[in-house]
Amino acid sequence: LFIGVIVVTISLLLGVTIGLLTGFFRGALDAAIMRVMDVILSFPSLLLALVLVALLGPSLTNAMIAIALIQQPHYVRLTRAAVMSEMGKDYVTAAQVSGVGKLRLMFVTILPNCMAPLIVQAALSFSTAILDAAALGFLGMGAQPPTPEWGTMLADSREYVTRAWWVVTMPGLAILITVLAINLMGDGLRDALDPRLRRS
Repeated sequence: LFIGVIVVTISLLLGVTIGLLTGFFRGALDAAIMRVMDVILSFPSLLLALVLVALLGPSLTNAMIAIALIQQPHYVRLTRAAVMSEMGKDYVTAAQVSGVGKLRLMFVTILPNCMAPLIVQAALSFSTAILDAAALGFLGMGAQPPTPEWGTMLADSREYVTRAWWVVTMPGLAILITVLAINLMGDGLRDALDPRLRRS
């Protein structure tokens, strides 16, 4: 769970900041940044995480950084789209006419109205972060001994599959139950925060 919290926090902060800037200040920089995000999203996330961890060195900290960097394009695209849809609304025009500064307009006026999809994405990214960290740990590129981590536990217990099945089963069940619970929470948040689903 610590891994999920750190990864979501880093990717959310980076993605929201970049998304706000690209949605608010349109132009060549916006186009260039979004093309970079598209390239990152075009590759499998685990493959990119493996490449980054191989460059940074295998450790739990580097694994969390790699997963966060790979997840932040989702937040960039969501934030940018939400900002662009909010920019034409009356309350934004009124704030601009009243002389509100750009930073206050972005972070105080617009951002709070863009949070609903970001909260849902954060909940779903939490489970993805846990799965990716477990996969990296299983491959020996995540947490290193003696740091306890579910993927590393699965890798270390492979030789006991036939003699002590519960040694392999328990970390796997922990991953399954945690990811399932977080996904169900994400679905509930989506239903609660999306007005179209509330009406239906």
